[in-house]
Amino acid sequence: MENIIERISDFATLYGIKTVGIRIIGAIAILIIGRIVVGIITGIVRKLLRKAQTDETLVKFVASLTKITLMIVVFLAALDTLGVDTTSFIAIVGAAGLAIGFALQGSLANFAAGVMLIIFRPFKIGDFVEAGGTTGVIEGTQIFNTILKTPDNKTVIVPNSMITGSSITNYSAKEIRRVDMVFGIGYDDDIRKAKEVLNRLVNEDRRILKDPAATVAVSELADSSVNFVVRPWVKSADYWSVFFDLTEKVKLTFDAEGISIPYPQQDVYMHQVDPKRQIDAA
Repeated sequence: MENIIERISDFATLYGIKTVGIRIIGAIAILIIGRIVVGIITGIVRKLLRKAQTDETLVKFVASLTKITLMIVVFLAALDTLGVDTTSFIAIVGAAGLAIGFALQGSLANFAAGVMLIIFRPFKIGDFVEAGGTTGVIEGTQIFNTILKTPDNKTVIVPNSMITGSSITNYSAKEIRRVDMVFGIGYDDDIRKAKEVLNRLVNEDRRILKDPAATVAVSELADSSVNFVVRPWVKSADYWSVFFDLTEKVKLTFDAEGISIPYPQQDVYMHQVDPKRQIDAA
């Protein structure tokens, strides 16, 4: 009888070892094959997005997210093959994820904002924008932040949530822009002559577009000057060069034509009282 029990025990032990070995081999096979399949699926997703001419930043993000999601599924399948209770494991991971989520609310907000920026693309690399309290050229949009280069060549890293939480002004979105300028002349100067000079300077600059037509008009009778608005249309790339050049030309031409450009001033009148009269009055 004892021999029979020993044989049964040995058989059960051997069978258990074999079962565990098969489970381990199966889990390893799932991980290896799963990784290959995930790579193939990720490659297909990447090719489809590029074929659809999707922005490269979005292509990389979607491919990375697809790979991570599928690898989690493969990992859970391998654990299930080993006999691990994946239901409890998922519950633990979910609870841990919830705790981490509360601890990283700011980072998650930036992540969500980054996803929105990548999907809707309010700007692209190379655009000159005003966003998140910063003005500069977009150098890249990452998952948590956006990198801008300011006009004085500084690198500014702005959290994505600040960008999506405020207005975005994209100066490069349109091919042409209007240059808004104001020039004042004295009340004693000839308005018609000044307007003629401004129109001539605008028409002489080849960078200024004929269509839409530029606006040159009297806009305000200010305290110490008659103000003209000059609003030419230019290509976005020529905006600042036209702004600076035209400002200089107007000053030089006004000086040559005898047209004054007044500056704020205040006249003070001194009233002198005779001290003797003050004494007599007292």
